[in-house]
Amino acid sequence: MIDKSKIKKVVLAYSGGLDTSIIIPWLKENYNNCEVIAVAGNVGQADELDGLEEKALKTGASKLYCLDLTDDYVDNYIIPTMKAGAIYEEYLLGTSHARPCIAKALVDVALKEGADAIAHGCTGKGNDQVRFELTIKAFAPDMPIIAPWREWDIKSREEEIDYAEAHNVPLKINRETNYSKDKNLWHLSHEGLDLEDTGNEPTYEKPGFLEMGVSPINAPDVPTYVEIEFEKGIPVALDGEKMSAKNIILKLNELGGKNGIGILDIVENRLVGMKCRGVYETPGGTILYKAHSVLETLCLDKLTMHEKQKLAVTFGELVYNGQWFTPLREALSAFVDKTQETVTGKVRLKLYKGNMINAGVWSDNSLYSEEIATFGESDYNQKDADGFINLFGLPITVQAMVKQGKLNKKK
Repeated sequence: MIDKSKIKKVVLAYSGGLDTSIIIPWLKENYNNCEVIAVAGNVGQADELDGLEEKALKTGASKLYCLDLTDDYVDNYIIPTMKAGAIYEEYLLGTSHARPCIAKALVDVALKEGADAIAHGCTGKGNDQVRFELTIKAFAPDMPIIAPWREWDIKSREEEIDYAEAHNVPLKINRETNYSKDKNLWHLSHEGLDLEDTGNEPTYEKPGFLEMGVSPINAPDVPTYVEIEFEKGIPVALDGEKMSAKNIILKLNELGGKNGIGILDIVENRLVGMKCRGVYETPGGTILYKAHSVLETLCLDKLTMHEKQKLAVTFGELVYNGQWFTPLREALSAFVDKTQETVTGKVRLKLYKGNMINAGVWSDNSLYSEEIATFGESDYNQKDADGFINLFGLPITVQAMVKQGKLNKKK
């Protein structure tokens, strides 16, 4: 238990959303009118940061740090995960790998400010509480952590709105459009309201529901071609123009969104055990994963590719479960980096009404040989297959002979 009498200064992970907006006055009410320092990690949530400082100060914070983490997020979290091909139950981990990035910055501020505790607005039902707190433990193992959702009597988002109204906390949402959302430069998630009934179809064509793109139904009737270049698994150019990985993602978000790419509706298994339904928009990320995977089909040998695919499941689970700063994740990243030494080349995709269609792939490191694979004349000796099949099939042959009594056994 936290000794509240010792809590004089708290650093709060602040987004300006419903949860963190009411936490500022709640902390001051319940922790001896402590000083609250708000920290907003900019991971590409765009206009959600507008007016954040004014709002934080008006609701009781002493100051706001607004930290630009976009390059760090892309280079040190998104790209390593993408290179690994890591997903979690089809989900491209948009919320998952943003949390350790934000939480590490949160710890930096807390240590700089001499804070007595760190607070966050994650619920006791979700995954984010684990992601934040495991990262905090990795860098400040003795730091007390305040999680209001595990303390207060508020039981729903409706009661949160009641609290906000009673404390004159301004909100950008209302009771009718109160989806739980998380947005960054990689994705946008939607949870709650009508989505809690798995029998309800998401209202993709309803204006305002999708924010990063359009429904495939409303996408153009003509395709869009994109060419992405990679160097050692890292995207370095788009349509012939060199640019940073961050800018490639932002441009792909625009192109993918316009063509209805990257919309996912799933019921996933949360870390805490319950199932939860979410709708995710990941237009640029979906294109990037596809292009990278296509290039790997040329550049990776069979054994490496298959082992990498197995380990991608573990990598995805580590990211989803908040275990970014662990020896195993670091070891897996080292393995992935080794596999990417030859993943250099260019991929062309055709985007059309939610689909990504292969339209060409090239690499100087390609292991594909048209001369060997051709159905036409080649130097490949097809008779070599006789001995290979006999040896490869020897266990099957012996087993069949035993069953049929054709194998002589010494007594």
